[in-house]
Amino acid sequence: MKKIILLLSAAVVLISCNKVGKDEYIISGTATGIENGKTIILETQDENGMGLLAKDTVKVENGKFEMKGKITEPAFYTIQLEGAQAKIPFILENGEVTIAINKDSIQKSKVSGTYNNDEYATFNEEITKVQKKLMEFQNKNMEAMNTAQQTKDTVVINGLMKEFSKIQEEVGVASKAKYVSYAETHPKSFISALIVQGMLNDPTADIAKSEKLYNSLDESLKNTKPGKAIKTKLAEMKAPAAVGASAPATDGQ
Repeated sequence: MKKIILLLSAAVVLISCNKVGKDEYIISGTATGIENGKTIILETQDENGMGLLAKDTVKVENGKFEMKGKITEPAFYTIQLEGAQAKIPFILENGEVTIAINKDSIQKSKVSGTYNNDEYATFNEEITKVQKKLMEFQNKNMEAMNTAQQTKDTVVINGLMKEFSKIQEEVGVASKAKYVSYAETHPKSFISALIVQGMLNDPTADIAKSEKLYNSLDESLKNTKPGKAIKTKLAEMKAPAAVGASAPATDGQ
């Protein structure tokens, strides 16, 4: 009897913890040190991708905020804190997303709680490591470049630019390799769909490689907007080029 009671109790706990239904999301935010009444805006790109639209707005209360709504597929959104110079990017999807705002450095805010956001955080960490050499060069030589530009020292300027270009190329190659490697090993990640979509926007894209990556994606990703866009783009790229328009009929025909 005790075992049955324990099992029932565990079931009740599981049911009560599952606060999010199908196609629903909850954003549970912490805003430690941020005064009451500050506005938090949930934003997404408009249909044309040219601007941002406010989807929801709430106020900070006792260092916390919460947003609820419906969403049928993962998509990139941002959180804008009133007065902050930067936004917090994250993936809005079915589930409970946790956002801890760092008021002193918005870029250091933490997003977690769902598979895609955990993957996004890990992916960003890995890409940052790949691009570290480039960032270090910029930080190390910023003052020297500024001085050279002010004194019109073309020798120093050209030398720094040449070195920067070399490192930039190295980092670019390493970054692309990282993107492909990630997509190959994470078929269920929304990031992988975005990577494949980005690959196809490159004029030098390897169509066969891109198609292979697309085919390996989870079916749920193929039904998202990026997934459908990839399918359409692949079909366009694989279609035979038009032989030419039909010649207009002449009076002699």
